[in-house]
Amino acid sequence: MALFRRKRGTTETMKKGAKLITVANPQSPVSEQFRTVRTNINFMAVDHDIKTMAFTSANISEGKSTVTANVAITYAQSGLKTLLIDGDLRRPTLHSTFNVRNNRGLTTVLTSEAKEINLEDVVEESGVENLSILTSGPIPPNPAELIGSHRMRTFIDLVKAHYDLVIIDLAPVLEVSDTQELASHLDGIVLVVRQGKTQKPAIKRAVDMLTFAKVRILGYVMNDVSSENAGYGYGYGYGYGYGYGETNKKKGFLSRFKK
Repeated sequence: MALFRRKRGTTETMKKGAKLITVANPQSPVSEQFRTVRTNINFMAVDHDIKTMAFTSANISEGKSTVTANVAITYAQSGLKTLLIDGDLRRPTLHSTFNVRNNRGLTTVLTSEAKEINLEDVVEESGVENLSILTSGPIPPNPAELIGSHRMRTFIDLVKAHYDLVIIDLAPVLEVSDTQELASHLDGIVLVVRQGKTQKPAIKRAVDMLTFAKVRILGYVMNDVSSENAGYGYGYGYGYGYGYGETNKKKGFLSRFKK
């Protein structure tokens, strides 16, 4: 039985936040899966340092925010000074996940006319050692313009000088146009795929769009995987291409994308 199973297409995570299994039960099999995702991302950094990366999905309600938050926590637990940013300005979840106010955040930074930004005014402590968070801030009427703006790219350059790693939770690729625009300026992106929900054509289209935007795809995470033995809620896979891999239900792994 998979963990964290939710109704499809709901706003549950927006209201209640993501489940932080890596904090609640760091020794669980699911937490170990998240650490494996971290390890495999690190393997991708052998020839190319990863200081900024994002997680996204093809469509909404595929578990990207839960995956993003838990992977960020594993990096912080490994000793890296990590900043987690809620870049999904349409369906923000980070403030609910960490139970903080959302009256200021990323939109505050992007709409400010100030020439200098005091990070202490907008960045919050998460309660997890080495992990700081930047919530979305008030939902704006023009999220695409803000995320795709020059000011956003300048801000990313600023924060990566203060942190070992910057991780961004971005809106689904097929829902908006700004995700691939910003992702092309990052060191890499991870695609979250939900078993039983994400359709093969959606994955193909998402990969096509990211590839066209010259985004470095680090890999993908299979979410909500049914397991006959261990009850793992998450699997992982790494590779490139334009097809949907085959699921190994025993281990919860997703094979490489097949061209």
